[in-house]
Formats: sequence, C-alpha cells, structure tokens
Amino acid sequence: MVDWLTMTIQMVSLAMAVWCLISTFRDQPMLVPHLVGMGVLWLLVLGQVGAITVAMVGGERPDETVMFVSYLATIALLPPACAVWGFMERSKWGPAVIAFACLILPVLLVRIEQMWSPVV
Repeated sequence: MVDWLTMTIQMVSLAMAVWCLISTFRDQPMLVPHLVGMGVLWLLVLGQVGAITVAMVGGERPDETVMFVSYLATIALLPPACAVWGFMERSKWGPAVIAFACLILPVLLVRIEQMWSPVV
C-alpha cells in the first residue's frame, strides 16, 4: 500500500463529507462541483487500488486474501455508486448520501491497512 496516498484519500474524503454535509444543511441539491469532487476522490482511490493490485501480483499478499479483495472491491465501487445515487436524488438528501459514503471510505481504508500489515 502507498501510505501517503491512503492519507490523501482519507483527507479528501473527509473534506468532501464536510462540504456535502454543509450543502445538506443548506437544503442544496447535489451539483456538478460535488460530482467533480467525487471524481477526483475516485481517481485517487483507483490509484491506490492499482498500486495494491501491482503489489499483490508481485507476490505480497495479506493473510486473508479473499476478505482483502472484497474490501478492495468495495473501496473501488463506493465513490461512483454513491455519486450516482446522490445525483439521482434531487433533494437536499443527495449530498447527504455522498457525505455518508465519504465518512465510510476512511474507515474502510483503515481496515484494509490493518489487513495488509497486521500488528503481531
């Protein structure tokens, strides 16, 4: 795993969550800038997933490979799925969906990092 990329994803994700929660409290629907932010977040996530995949092909593997791959797939699919859902919801709750996803993503990254290099 690329540690600085993990930290960057977590910070961008939390910043997106705050921004979307502010939009929710202001009764604003999801707008194109929200989608752009989620696109940037998704590109960062795809970079991390690609780096992990290259490391796994190179021979590094966690003990629980199946569980690790399922977390990896969830991390890769969460931003676009929630962006679509949030954009389809044309009320103030669209940004709330994005905020919820952006609060879940850092937790998933912490868990995947724990699985990648467990503390003995």
